Amino acid sequence: MTVADAEALSIGEVHSLYRAHVNSSQVTLMTTFGFGRELVDHAEGAYLHMRDGRRILDFTGGVGVLNHGHNHPRILAARKAFQEARRMEVHKTYFSPYLAALGHNLAAVLPGDLNKSFLPNSGAEAVEGAIKLAYKYHGGRRNTIMHADISFHGKLLGSGSVTGGAQNHFAFPAIPGVVSFPYDDLDAVRAAVKQARNAKGGCDVYAILIEPFSASTMRSCSEEFLRGLRELCSAEDIVLIFDEIYSGWGKTGTLFYFMRHPGLLPDVLTTSKSFGGGKSSISAYVARDPVFDKAYGNLTDALLQSTSTTYYGFGEETATAIEAINVAVEEDFPGQARRIGRLLEPGLRRLQHDHPDIVADVAGAGALWGVFLRNNVKVLDLVGRLAPKGLAKDPLFATKLVTSAVIDALYRDHDIYTYYTLNGRSPLVAGPPLVVSDVDVKHFVECLDATFSVGVPKLLVRFVRERVSSLW
Repeated sequence: MTVADAEALSIGEVHSLYRAHVNSSQVTLMTTFGFGRELVDHAEGAYLHMRDGRRILDFTGGVGVLNHGHNHPRILAARKAFQEARRMEVHKTYFSPYLAALGHNLAAVLPGDLNKSFLPNSGAEAVEGAIKLAYKYHGGRRNTIMHADISFHGKLLGSGSVTGGAQNHFAFPAIPGVVSFPYDDLDAVRAAVKQARNAKGGCDVYAILIEPFSASTMRSCSEEFLRGLRELCSAEDIVLIFDEIYSGWGKTGTLFYFMRHPGLLPDVLTTSKSFGGGKSSISAYVARDPVFDKAYGNLTDALLQSTSTTYYGFGEETATAIEAINVAVEEDFPGQARRIGRLLEPGLRRLQHDHPDIVADVAGAGALWGVFLRNNVKVLDLVGRLAPKGLAKDPLFATKLVTSAVIDALYRDHDIYTYYTLNGRSPLVAGPPLVVSDVDVKHFVECLDATFSVGVPKLLVRFVRERVSSLW
């Protein structure tokens, strides 16, 4: 097939090819929702334009990838200029001015001596690289790594090992020495570190990995916890890793969530998603000078930091990320997130007040909010008994079903695209691109209100009859 052939495929043909060559179960799952049954023609800003002429307000923000919105004009222009100049992409034996400039930009916008960057492709690879750096920093003499119980750091074997919560329903092999602690519980961390001692009585923990803001659960670490964690890691020479893959680049109202606390500094920061401007598959871990230099700052180990040998720091990807950072700074993405939050938070809390039988809680920061729905509807008992065993065993099945019915109604009745998280209590997520207008934010709240006013029983009956019934 040519590119033109691909663009001419119908939705039925796409489904058929997915079933034959990608994943047949994915087709069954995604067509449960309306957005799995049609194709996007083009996208711009906060909107998807469908082939049938519908215009969909994308309130997912690309699950953290689209702070810049779809096809930001400055991002497109940067990529076009790179292509037209026929710039070099891959040869690692030639130094890249784009990689050098991107490293400079990261250091310029981050506090302290977070100066050394490595640039793999995905967030999971950035986490893997950060873990590898911490282990190498200690020369392999420590064997314990700690993470929070509600964390999400990726789905590779390493990053999946330090991911906690409901996403781990299948037990893949794990890296050794993994210890979990309760999120935002400093006493528990101190106790776990105290218990992890080597044969000589010294600290055996080489890294502690934490999300200052957990985008999958909409929880955040307190300032007391983060500063206490920093103090503990400094005292025990533990590498402190902050994962801000989702929450970075302004999403929660500061450039990175931890930066709302002056003077607070991790040893390593991981970032991805909107780092690529919605057009580039790129991530980074950024390390403090003494940590990176001790691990890799010699000729023998200079090339050990890579998580892959060939595919990192591509020219067009790094050029795109350079422009993505400049857009985030010059268009004040943190300020844009705060603007969105000033509309979203009171609007969502009003819905919680007006629909207490449906909305259990609202939580978030900046332009990233979760709406936690109740599942106390009698029809759920019958649906649960009829569901396939794999779904029925999920303790969050009822919550996910209610939330899915709301998502389906928003899409079908109001042309609004949302999603729910798979970790934690699976809230409906309101996380629009940071380029969304005030009018669009207010429209989202109004449509969510109208959807709740229909009533969960009616939403569930329609959803189960017309969508979920296709699964079994």
